[in-house]
Amino acid sequence: MNTFKGQAASISLMLSIPAVSIFYKILNNPGREVNSLVTHLDREIPFIKAFIIPYLGWYFFILYVLLYLCLKDKKTYYKTLLSYNLGLVVCYLFFFTYQTTVPRPQPAGDDILTYLVLTLYKIDQPYNCFPSIHCLTSYLMIKAINKSSFKSKFLYCGVTVCGVLIIISTLFVKQHAILDALAAILLADIIFKLVCYVDEENIMARLKKQHLPVTTKKRLGI
Repeated sequence: MNTFKGQAASISLMLSIPAVSIFYKILNNPGREVNSLVTHLDREIPFIKAFIIPYLGWYFFILYVLLYLCLKDKKTYYKTLLSYNLGLVVCYLFFFTYQTTVPRPQPAGDDILTYLVLTLYKIDQPYNCFPSIHCLTSYLMIKAINKSSFKSKFLYCGVTVCGVLIIISTLFVKQHAILDALAAILLADIIFKLVCYVDEENIMARLKKQHLPVTTKKRLGI
């Protein structure tokens, strides 16, 4: 029973993500100066509606990786969740101070893929692009699984392939520009490394404190 309660408490921490995400919709508008980071290379990338599948699969991807880490590797789970929320906060600061947009195509057809793309466009306004939250969090999941001591080659390869597909899908469904993706990957890398570094520094400080000679502890007043 205690184990179940502990797992439930850890899983419930994921609710911090939708709590922080309320700011996304508030900022997703042209109420401020809107910029464009679209380059010539972005214009050369074709719109491919089939990539709506990995793009929408992002929701299940994030949930699966976080649940796996929560059940298998609590330490990495907490680091990843903290990095995720910090990443969202930094993204929102960018959205507030430097709003960007990406031009969208007008897909035609009555097939399911077109329907999904049009539904996405209707629900999600074409702002809050730089950096890409989809790319930031997908890359973060790749980093987290690689960090975990409980990963297998199959799992790491699977998560990496899915993460990369999601990242490039943001370009093919015209939700983001290349610079949005690159900035997101860099940001995720910096935040995750920083969180891991701070945690490891705290652990080393505790270990040093525990192994200090008694006389030294008295002298330092510990």
